[in-house]
Amino acid sequence: MRELKVIGQHAATVLVGQLAVMAFGVADTVIAGRHSNEALAALSVGSAIYISVYVALIGIVQALLPIWAELLGARRHAALGQSLRQSLYLCAVTAAAGVTALLFPDPLLRWAQVPTAMLPDVQTYLAVLAAALLPSLLFRIFSTFNQALGRPMLVTWLQVGALMVKVPLSMWFVNGGAGMAPMGVAGCAWATLVVNYGLLALAVLLLRTQSLYRPYVLWARMEAPDWRQIGEFARLGLPGGLSYMVEVTSFTLMALFIARLGTEASASHQIAASVASVLYMVPLSIAIASSARVSFWLGANRPDHARRAAWTGFMLAALCALASCAIVLIASQHLAGLYSHNAAVISLGSGLLLWVAVYHFADAIQAICAFLLRCYRITLLPLVLYSVLLWGLGLLGGYGLAYEGWGPQGATQSAASFWAASTGAIALVALCFTALLWRAVHRSAQAGLKPESGARG
Repeated sequence: MRELKVIGQHAATVLVGQLAVMAFGVADTVIAGRHSNEALAALSVGSAIYISVYVALIGIVQALLPIWAELLGARRHAALGQSLRQSLYLCAVTAAAGVTALLFPDPLLRWAQVPTAMLPDVQTYLAVLAAALLPSLLFRIFSTFNQALGRPMLVTWLQVGALMVKVPLSMWFVNGGAGMAPMGVAGCAWATLVVNYGLLALAVLLLRTQSLYRPYVLWARMEAPDWRQIGEFARLGLPGGLSYMVEVTSFTLMALFIARLGTEASASHQIAASVASVLYMVPLSIAIASSARVSFWLGANRPDHARRAAWTGFMLAALCALASCAIVLIASQHLAGLYSHNAAVISLGSGLLLWVAVYHFADAIQAICAFLLRCYRITLLPLVLYSVLLWGLGLLGGYGLAYEGWGPQGATQSAASFWAASTGAIALVALCFTALLWRAVHRSAQAGLKPESGARG
């Protein structure tokens, strides 16, 4: 029961912050949708590209949580602070790669055959977000560090406060007023830029002034790159980041393919994607809390406690996912109506939400397993499974159903085909990950030792 209490409290705090961040995107979707269907469709395409890039990069940073939590469990406080400073080198490289991708999206837009009319709005939206990327990644390092310490409350307060600023800014910039001309979908990006720099400034202030951070000597002189340590970051972070990228791109590239079906199909998919993303915050928060706890016990060389924490987090995520599925099944029509006044969009969106309900349960299981597998340094095999199943069966399977047809089944020309194929793929991923986690936990408990450094699997 103690592990359930610790994980539950940590997860609840993280969830509030994650929901606040997710509400940035939900608010943008609602604001853009009420501005115009064209703005909502452009947001659907632009956010799909941005999320694909951003999530891959934050996945690299988030994958450092097990390293830092293990150092905390081993009571190596100074080494933890030094490790945090070294992570800034990794952040610089990832930010440069992300900015380049966002500033030059044309090849991807042409490959996805995004309608020409959308291109100017999408390109402007991505260019503004490129300027907002570095502060966002640096704040993610601050957030991951706090999660590793098991002290996420300060981050949550900042994220909730940022939402209070983000929503009115987006409304003002998108719709105009008080002497400002309407910016359309680009206004959402400008509001994000302002908020990201504000969050970074507050994070730096807290690191300088709060006694919580003093044992880690964070403000010691910056060391030269420690390539051994950066290599360890890369061995764990790069497969983790690529796994995030495959998972999210298999999901968000649907938006680019569905854009060919027209504005109403894009808008309805954006509704479904937005709801699925909000639901994902619950298992994500439990996964973060559970992985911090498991890694802490592995660092303290207590694999028996780590096993208990792992299965506590797994069962908590599964039960919460079942509750979320029931809510979406019951309220699908009402949820779709919150995003749009267009009857056709509401009808299509509510149909897709039925698939979202099923998709979410499998997504929750694979999410908690993926985070816990990283605690045991198993990252390569999950990446392979993601690539084969999510890109192969999910994305390409959905494309085949929608545009080419399979056997006697002709092309459906429907967004639901993508969701059906993706649901089957994520269910297979969840089954495979559960089996991998059971084996990893069992082996670690038998060995009675914490895992070796470096990625395996």
